[in-house]
Amino acid sequence: MCGIFAYLNYNVDRERRYILQVLFNGLRRLEYRGYDSAGIAIDDSSAKCNSNSNSTPPPLVFRQEGNIESLVKSVYKEVEETEVNLEDRFGTHAGIAHTRWATHGEPAPRNSHPQTSGPGNEFLVVHNGVITNYEVLKETLLRHGYTFESETDTEVIPKLAKFVYDKANEAAGEVVTFSQVVLEVMRHLEGAYALIFKSLHYPNELIACKRGSPLLLGVKELTENKDSSSAFEDNKFLSKDGKPKELFLSSDANAVVEHTKKVLVIEDGEVVHLKDGGVSILKFENDKGEHRASLSRAFSVRRALSVLEMEVEQINKGHYEHYMQKEIHEQPESLTTTMRGRLIRRGSNISKSVLLGGLKDHLKTIRRSRRIVFIGCGTSYNAALAARPILEELSGVPVTMEIASDLLDREGPIYREDTAIFVSQSGETADTLLALQYALDNGALCVGITNTVGSAIARNTHCGVHINAGAEIGVASTKAYTSQIVVMVMLALAIGGDTISYQARREAIIDGLFDLPNKVREVLKLDQEMKDLAKQLIAEQSLLVFGRGYNYATALEGALKVKEVALMHSEGILAGEMKHGPLALVDENLPIVVVATRDACFSKQQSVIQQLHARKGRLIVMCSKGDASSVRPNENCRVIEVPQVEDCLQPVINVVPLQLLAYHLTVLRGYNVDQPRNLAKSVTTQ
Repeated sequence: MCGIFAYLNYNVDRERRYILQVLFNGLRRLEYRGYDSAGIAIDDSSAKCNSNSNSTPPPLVFRQEGNIESLVKSVYKEVEETEVNLEDRFGTHAGIAHTRWATHGEPAPRNSHPQTSGPGNEFLVVHNGVITNYEVLKETLLRHGYTFESETDTEVIPKLAKFVYDKANEAAGEVVTFSQVVLEVMRHLEGAYALIFKSLHYPNELIACKRGSPLLLGVKELTENKDSSSAFEDNKFLSKDGKPKELFLSSDANAVVEHTKKVLVIEDGEVVHLKDGGVSILKFENDKGEHRASLSRAFSVRRALSVLEMEVEQINKGHYEHYMQKEIHEQPESLTTTMRGRLIRRGSNISKSVLLGGLKDHLKTIRRSRRIVFIGCGTSYNAALAARPILEELSGVPVTMEIASDLLDREGPIYREDTAIFVSQSGETADTLLALQYALDNGALCVGITNTVGSAIARNTHCGVHINAGAEIGVASTKAYTSQIVVMVMLALAIGGDTISYQARREAIIDGLFDLPNKVREVLKLDQEMKDLAKQLIAEQSLLVFGRGYNYATALEGALKVKEVALMHSEGILAGEMKHGPLALVDENLPIVVVATRDACFSKQQSVIQQLHARKGRLIVMCSKGDASSVRPNENCRVIEVPQVEDCLQPVINVVPLQLLAYHLTVLRGYNVDQPRNLAKSVTTQ
């Protein structure tokens, strides 16, 4: 949902050309978060040698509608037409950048970030999130003579900063500090946000703060021992030691890892001030999402850096044409990583088990729950739906499903005796986070399942499991979906681990998990077959996908993938509901995928196929290997054969051909498969 990035070089001589390249590359790494417009702010030439704000020229601001490359072209074109010199050198310089996914105002330069306090660019802000009380703040600022150029909620922030700065200087004999200005601005903001401030009055300084939206700081000391793992002990990085360093602020580790692996995940209510090579952190005391925190409740904190466990190669496309293609084909490896160290199988005669370290202290509580509630959105909801039957079977605990936004709208009942499991790839999904707070307030045990270490869901739940699928850049989730299913199957095994009657069933599933990556490699060989099918469907306007049992989720997820990236209307339908409306759509033209692999619902799906055939349905049937003759009603029916695995793992296998179909449909139709229209990867606003 918008990506923000900042780069500050301290006592490191850098050309303006280099600074621009760092900012542009940072935005490229974040473009999956938003790509309808972008912008950057850098210093004018004389700012590098003069810290007196009265004589320092205003920062240069560049904003452009469209993707990052549109911004890059417009910046270099504007530079050529002006006296801005790309060879100008800066010993210390602070630049900020933003890629936008529109929430308030259409994609246009006036609505792009950085948003400014006025013509002099005294305060500049980049923002991820939504300010819910911006209309009230805007009315107040209008009464004080401020004029607004954009339709965004963000523009109130820099104008409020200027208002605070001007009032403070009028009232006080001494100059107010940058931190004081930002703290006062935060006191008036309501909503979810991550912000980075740059100001003409505070050259070479940056301030970052957040509440609800992701933000992290990367630290690179150019004199550090690269082999040392103990650097920054005792928070030495906080001091103004004069050592040359580069500091990075980003919505995501993807934009930082190519520069440094030493990061600080900024927490809600924290204000991080970068000045003179030092990093100071202020935090609102007892801040629990309250929006009217008092300045007197802000205090200094000291935090330790952590080390990113990811490599640059993970965020590059390699030899693949698109990230989605790469991530589909990475699934054997991502599933292996998800299961590594968690499955125990020491020999054929020894009992097999699952170890989930993040849950071991809470398993007894989960087993005693009155019910288990899965809460998620989109693909994460579908993954939970795929795992629900096995969790019910092995745990004996009732399992219910909730879409996060609907739970909040209804204020549905959550009890102290419930276990609420929050599923989110990013760990920052706004609706899911609000549902988490709702469940915490109601006393439920809260479990997080995310792909992002240090995310808001990971930090705020009582316990949880990281899916460890690796970085996923494509907006349409693929490998995170299959890894989420595997984690939730392992969760079911762990919860039901003390039930003797299900021991044989559990061990069969564990054997199936060990072999699952090989089965996924096998099904990936259908790539060309799915491309050929996509060629036949390229001109179609609609697609139906029927599934039931474990594969109802497969129908929903397969249809969602086609909908997301190929921009084709597609609908996942519970096959048992076919006669309650959907059957009216069936004719000889509408393509219909029926998932009919071998499980408890196989015979029922055979009946569905016959009924659709009787109404001249244009069928594409997915079945287990060897079952083609038993599911194909005639020679015109297209059959996709996939490997057979344990029924609870079959959704992992069955979704892969549908992912490939969606990918090839999108490419053949000429759309951007990694950046589908109107969508962004991390949905950090409601």
